[in-house]
Amino acid sequence: MSDLHLRHALPADIDPVLEFWRVAAEGTSITDDHDGMARLLRTDPEALLLAERDDTLVGTVIAGFDGWRCSLYRLAVHPDCRRQGIASALLEAARQRFTALGGRRVDAMVLEANEQAHHTWAAAGYHREDHWRRWVASL
Repeated sequence: MSDLHLRHALPADIDPVLEFWRVAAEGTSITDDHDGMARLLRTDPEALLLAERDDTLVGTVIAGFDGWRCSLYRLAVHPDCRRQGIASALLEAARQRFTALGGRRVDAMVLEANEQAHHTWAAAGYHREDHWRRWVASL
């Protein structure tokens, strides 16, 4: 995997990442727009990790830390590049980030219907907590 380059996203990456998610990610979120991404990068400039191969975006993960909780969102790998260790590399980079920040536990947002993702997360050592449910309200 020596040809894989991981880096933090920059403001210039926002539109390419949004386009990438249309191809590689499951589902959409209310914050999947330019303003939402710009706010993320202003608030936590190192949160969005990108995986590139030959200067082509092949994977993403948002590794957000609010000083109390570590949260993972938008783990996505291009369909043509799956099962090549990209998700594992992104999750390891997120783990290293969280450890350096003093994090103690990681929560991952995973769509209930995305069975392929369930296998990926389980293989990475994560497990589902059935006693919690996400409650949301739009602002």
